[in-house]
Parts: sequence; C-alpha cells; structure tokens
Amino acid sequence: MTRLLVVVPSDTDPPGRLGQWLSDAGLELDARHLDRGDELPVDLSGHDGLLVLGGPQSSLDDAATSPELVGIRTLLAQALADDVPTLAVCLGAQLLAQVGGGSTRVGVEGPEVGATLVAKRDAADVDPVFTGLPLSPDVLEWHHDEIDRLPAGATLLASNPAYENQAFRVGRHVYGLQFHIETTPEMVRTWATGDPVGVASTGRDVETVCLAAADVHPDLEEVWAPFAGRFAALVQSRASTPAG
Repeated sequence: MTRLLVVVPSDTDPPGRLGQWLSDAGLELDARHLDRGDELPVDLSGHDGLLVLGGPQSSLDDAATSPELVGIRTLLAQALADDVPTLAVCLGAQLLAQVGGGSTRVGVEGPEVGATLVAKRDAADVDPVFTGLPLSPDVLEWHHDEIDRLPAGATLLASNPAYENQAFRVGRHVYGLQFHIETTPEMVRTWATGDPVGVASTGRDVETVCLAAADVHPDLEEVWAPFAGRFAALVQSRASTPAG
C-alpha cells in the first residue's frame, strides 16, 4: 500500500473530505495529530508522499511560540530536497514557502475568510495535478497571514485579486495551496465561531459565512475530489519507481 504521511498541526483542521478522497484513491493515510501528542518521523523514508494541513498557528511563530512547527519545517525541507510528492494546505503552504526560500507576512489586505474563487494560471493547464480544473474553481479561504514571496523558481498555479499566491508548485511534485479544499460545513462553523476577527473582516455574520460555505461544498467536491485523485496518482507513481 502506498503510504501518505498526514501532518495535522491542529485538530481544528483535520484531513476532512480530502482525507477520504485520498483514501478512496488508494492511499494509506498515516495521520499524525500534533494536538494529541503524536510524534513526527525524523524523515520521509517510510512514506511515499506528504500532506501538511492548516491550523490557528502563524507561520511567523518562532520555535518558542509554536514548537510543533519545527518538525514540520524539517519534513518540508526534506520533501523539497528529494522532490517527494507533497500537498501543503494553508499554514502548510506558508511553511513550505518559507522553507523554500520565500516569505510570509501578516496579510496586507486583512484576513481572507469564507467561500470564494481563485483563477487558474496558464501554467496549471500543463500541470499533472492542476490540469482539468475549471478556469475559476470554488475554494474555501481562512487565513490571516499571506505568502508574499514564493520560493525562487516556483510555478504559480492559481491567484485571486485579494492575494496573488494562492497555489504554487516547487520542483516537479511539491504543491502549496493557500486555500482549503478539505473542509466540511461543521469544520467551517467551528472556525467561524472561534475567529470573530476573521468573520468581522467579511462584513457578514457567522451564520451568513457558514451558509455560504455550506452552499459551495458540493461544488468543492466536484472539482477537488478528482484533483485529490491526481495527486494520489503522483504519490503512487513515486512509490512504484525503483530507488536510484
């Protein structure tokens, strides 16, 4: 069985529907929930791919503030060095950008919260994972920081007017998504009730934000479940390639 290491920095952002799509595509998920005290492996030698999810931590936190991020950065650095198939989501994407030589900062346009769209860039049409996406796919945003500078040589795959660096690839197989595709309506409600600043930035109330997200979840599945299948195929391809 092809093994995917799933790093969950916070139980507020579990693998959700993305985890189910990846399992359905044939991957064995080895989930490490850092909130629960699970330990991370020292390297990726026992896994064929990596998924790093989000959480309320900031990518700007130092080791004293969020010590759990130290091990995540180490694994992302190995993934970059060895071009291990990787999908890093929200906080994960921000850490990936940093590890690769890019940078993050507090979002200059304020929080980006709720259901919205991103625009696929031309490079996405020839990317093995992003190919097949509609021009402006639905996504779910929930971030206060932004990726202001991508790693040198990174390929930008999706943008929107609020924040340009919405999706990118480093090397051939390492991907970052500033937005979320793994959510359930229940997860979004938990985030909304726990983030009054983020909700207030939308000019809407909690209920309106949650209803808009619930309405878009069927569209998210239609677009992003096949995307997850293509990423799973990338992991499986690496697993079947002899070392060396």
